[in-house]
Amino acid sequence: MSHNIKILPGATVCEDCTLEGDITIGGGTVIHPRVTIIAEGGPIIIAEYCIIEEYSTIIHKKSDKQENPPKALFIGAHNVFEVGCRLESIFGHIGEYNIFECRSFVGADVRIGSGCVVGAACCLTAQQTLADNTVIWGSQHHIREALEKQPSQLLQLDFLSKVMPNYHRLRKPNVHKRQPSRQSTEPAK
Repeated sequence: MSHNIKILPGATVCEDCTLEGDITIGGGTVIHPRVTIIAEGGPIIIAEYCIIEEYSTIIHKKSDKQENPPKALFIGAHNVFEVGCRLESIFGHIGEYNIFECRSFVGADVRIGSGCVVGAACCLTAQQTLADNTVIWGSQHHIREALEKQPSQLLQLDFLSKVMPNYHRLRKPNVHKRQPSRQSTEPAK
């Protein structure tokens, strides 16, 4: 499997994580040590301001109907993957502002909207779609609609991006924003 890891400026990515395949990590995203991200079914694009904590696993699984070129898995902005959670997906989109709590498991046949919470140790394996603002919790997998939107994690992201370089080796950003060329900014004569 070829590795094409793109880290945008502002992302904090620990060296001690496993990144395999074609992966793009958005600015402001924090990836802790011991995280595993595997793009076996196509590229994974992680948007801005996500937090992926220790021992979390994200896998873009191969589908039975392999498309050419393979469809990317897009993980929206402001998602939080807590310690030890696992997300396996064959679908092309995970919404924004979701929380995957500690040791939760989301199987390949589950679609996730925005503003959802998958509770600690909840295991979703049956084919289903979580509508926006769905909360699942408890050993019986109770379901309800969120009463309010999920809070922003910007303060935690700011704290982590300042503290983590003191304790961990980081991967450097390798994608730079393009500057307009001089020719395109000068008026035509």
